[in-house]
Formats: sequence, C-alpha cells, structure tokens
Amino acid sequence: MKAESRKQTNKAESTKLEPSSLRLSALGFKLKIGYDGKRAANNLTGLGNYSRFVIESLALNYPENKYFVYTPKVEEKLKEISVFSLANVLLSLPKSSKFLWRALGIKKQLLADKIDLFHGLSHEIPLGLRKSNIKSIVTIHDLIFLRKPNYYKFIDRKIYELKSRYACKNSDRIIAISERTKLDIIELYQIPEKKIDIVYQGCEEAFKIKASPSKLAEVREKYQLPNQFILSVGTIEERKNLNLAIEALSTAATSHPLVVVGKTTTYLEKVKQSIEKYQLQHRVIFLHNVTFNDLPAVYQSASLFVYPSFYEGFGIPIIEAINSEVPVIAASGSCLEEAGGPDSIYVSPSNPKELASAIDKILADENLRQEMVKKSLKYVQKFNNDFVAKEVMKCYQKAFSEKI
Repeated sequence: MKAESRKQTNKAESTKLEPSSLRLSALGFKLKIGYDGKRAANNLTGLGNYSRFVIESLALNYPENKYFVYTPKVEEKLKEISVFSLANVLLSLPKSSKFLWRALGIKKQLLADKIDLFHGLSHEIPLGLRKSNIKSIVTIHDLIFLRKPNYYKFIDRKIYELKSRYACKNSDRIIAISERTKLDIIELYQIPEKKIDIVYQGCEEAFKIKASPSKLAEVREKYQLPNQFILSVGTIEERKNLNLAIEALSTAATSHPLVVVGKTTTYLEKVKQSIEKYQLQHRVIFLHNVTFNDLPAVYQSASLFVYPSFYEGFGIPIIEAINSEVPVIAASGSCLEEAGGPDSIYVSPSNPKELASAIDKILADENLRQEMVKKSLKYVQKFNNDFVAKEVMKCYQKAFSEKI
C-alpha cells in the first residue's frame, strides 16, 4: 500500500509540474544527457545561442536530469553565462588530446560518464556512437552548402556534407529547425520522414526583457547610435545579401540610416563599393564588436529590422527582433516566413525597389508598425522556452521508444 501511495504522489507531483504529462519524471526517467558543447561554450551568436538556449531550456524545465556539455575549450566571456551556473549543467573538457576529440575522443568520456543520450547540436555526432548503445539526436540547421554551394569553399562543403550526412544516417532521430530544412534532409540525404522532428528555434530570454532607459542610453552612447535607424544583424557574407539593403536605401524616401551588426568577410568589400557608388557613407554604420549583453538594447533602439538573406535554415535574428518589439522585413524564398509569421513583410531577395517600398511603407505608418509588432509577438510564442523544451524532450523520448 505504501508503494502504491508513493506512485500516486509522484504522479500527482509530475502532473502539477507538467499538465501534459510529457516530463520524463512522469515516466520514471532520470537521464544523463550529453551535448556537443563547442558552440555553446565558444560562440557568442548563431549556433552558440541555439545551443545554450536548448540546454538551458531543458535544464530548467526538466531539472531531474543531468546535462553534460562537452567542449574542447571555453570562451572566457561565456564562463559566467547563466546556463553554466545551473546545478544540473556540467561543463566537461577533454581528458585526452583535443585532436579529433569531437569525432572520436569524446566517446570515451560519454561512456565513462554513463551518458544515456547524446545530442549533437550542430550537424554532427561522434563516430561509432550507435555501437556504444548511447542514443543520439542531431540538430540539422540547414543544408545551404548543398542548396547554394557557390557560397562555400569546396573543401568546406565536403566536410560539412560528410559530417551531416553521417549524423543523419546514424543518429536515432533528427531535429530539423524548420519545414524547409526537413524537406532538404529528406530530398538530399534520402532520410525517412518519420525519423525527423521539426522543432523551431527560440531565442535568449534577454531579448524578451525590456532594457531600462539607462541601459538604452548607455548603449546608444557606447556605439554612437542614431535616434532612429534601420537594423540588420548577421554575418556580412554574400548569402546574407546585405547589398540589397544598401541598394534599397539609395532609392528609399526615408532618411533613416542603416546600422549593421555582424562579423565581416571578404563580401564587405562589395558592400563598401555599393555604399560609395550610392554615396551612402554617412548613412551606413558598421558595428563589429557588440557584446551579447548590449545586443538586446541595440535591437530595442531600432525602428525597423531588415533581413534580406537569400537562403536560411531558420533565421533566429528575426525572432530576436520581434521579441524586441521591432517590425520585420525579410526575404522570401527559403524559410524566413516560418520565423517571422504572417504579419512580417516579405520581399524578393533580388528586388531592391520592392525592399525600398516596404521600408518606406512601415516607417511612414506608426499604426502599421505597432500592429505588426503586436500580432508578431503573439506568433512567436510558439518559440518560447517551455514549448521548445517540451518538443525537444518529445524527440528524446522517441529515441528511446522507437526503432527507425
């Protein structure tokens, strides 16, 4: 009777914590989950943000499990970040040579730590993991290197394809971050649809918190931001198509300057040529060293966000902008409509006049701007931490209960 009473108590507690009964504790599981933490512990944006978001969301929503973050090194700026301060999240550095550690050496540590499931957060899993009886998940963000090979060096394409194809074939399940990515995996790697789960990306909680007036003023002063501006965030590379925004700015009626936040590549020279051609030197501002702590305030200071990328796996900056209550214009043709929802505006990535018209339309109509923000904020609730954690945990459960 006492055992039965304890079972009923545990069931009641798990129902209280998670009404949908999806928590692994309701199934009697207490797992050790391992992650490829190279990006989480070293990248300040992009895949690093995604990795930290997933780990932290799961650690907070499913505290009964332990989360091991395996990384060959740790960026000093990230050592104090919130996810790594959680009691059930442990950073694990190499106990042997770093050479090929992510592909081979890590497996010894996974076995020594008695890891139940390993999640490769960016396109790869260790070799031979299936033989070790450790369940595995891989997140595939995109297959742009196959869809748009002209944006990548030959050797890079081959390495990306080798790693991601192996991971898709040998993992127990695959997380695709968009419908577009799922379709690409099925078509290009011939993976059964039933093996793939779509789990959209969320964004860091910092973008959902309104910066104080003093913080906004501090950031404006620090980066010499204009009072009103159009914002673009992302690596300055050809695929991101910043040049379209420059061309659009040359014909738009607005006098708002363009602030660009992102790491540079050789594509910057092409952008600078366009800036000179259209004599926009005084209206385009490049910020290459914005800290993560300051980035939400930069977003919140903007009047409009523009993301004209030719091709994306998802487009997390769009979610960051919407959560910062900034209206969005993005490019059509890949998956950005999935990120921005029906109340953002989409233009051809090859039509600067269309982009210029959309910019003027939004900036000239404050009611439209507020309506876009209001409706888009409702849409992005599907990317919040609790929901994403629940969907990822569903995928983990399937890895234990299904055979592909």
